[in-house]
Amino acid sequence: MKKKRRQKKPIKRGLRRPFEWLGILLGMLVFSNVTHRMMLALCDFASAVMYRFDRAGRDVSLFNLRVVTGVYPPERDMKTPHDSPPTRRETLILRRSYRNMARTVGHLFWTSRRSGERARSAAALTEQCRELLAKYRPVVTVSGHIGCWEVLSQLVHLEGHKMMSVAKDIGTPAMTRLLMRSRKAIGQEIVHADGAFRALMKGIKDGYDIGLLVDQVVRPKEGGVWVRFFGRPMPVSAAPAFFAAKAKTPVLVAWSRPLKDGTYRCELLDAIDADAARDVWACTQRCLSALERVIRRHPSCWVLNYHYFRKTPKAASLAQLEKREGRIA
Repeated sequence: MKKKRRQKKPIKRGLRRPFEWLGILLGMLVFSNVTHRMMLALCDFASAVMYRFDRAGRDVSLFNLRVVTGVYPPERDMKTPHDSPPTRRETLILRRSYRNMARTVGHLFWTSRRSGERARSAAALTEQCRELLAKYRPVVTVSGHIGCWEVLSQLVHLEGHKMMSVAKDIGTPAMTRLLMRSRKAIGQEIVHADGAFRALMKGIKDGYDIGLLVDQVVRPKEGGVWVRFFGRPMPVSAAPAFFAAKAKTPVLVAWSRPLKDGTYRCELLDAIDADAARDVWACTQRCLSALERVIRRHPSCWVLNYHYFRKTPKAASLAQLEKREGRIA
């Protein structure tokens, strides 16, 4: 008779929950009531503390960084111990990645008050982005966990577009509701990831733009498709291509570049027209390839402590991926 495996995750989540609540409450009560400069300083302090104590996260971050920089080849498994401790340069990048993540969350809380005014003061779209947003309504906007991803949908909404984005659970249901309320402060619609398909389909028919983050694992049975990301197979959402094809509108791939003064400039990475979006796999691969190019140039702006490469395709799925790659080679 097989012994039951110990359930460690629920215990860890239970221990972590009070700290998550404390962080969110402090964010809503403190970050929303300070100046932009003070908010950045608080975020930088919080990120230094997170980096110091998040040993598991640092390990994942180092693995992902070495995948990005080509130190680890595609066949290297994350379970294999690191060959060496992080170099001085790698440590600097990892710390900056934690700082970028903290500043993104800080921006979310900071813009929960006087949302439009604060979002405009903290970020701006390039003229190219403005022109495309003025030309197409609705549009599917795509980004990743790089730069300040929260500000992209805010700026699209401020350009006069009705905006709908997707949010996943973070901590307890009550914490998720609090964070969703902060995201809705500027006027955009936020739908829960579970059952989001119907809401997004209705939204795009009603003229809403859709904002999606694609650099996260989505299993094929949940609407994902296998693509290549930094040379590694990864299942990601095919939703951008699907909705763009349905609405006959382009997919705009963008990111928010952090500037030295703590503000952001939102730049276009690729524009995929509606006809090209009809090839769901090719469109999805193109979105990930655009993000990959900017991440290689700015790895410290990417959230490195996420298990991007935890899924391995079965033989049939890998063969299908290789066949598709051969088709567009």
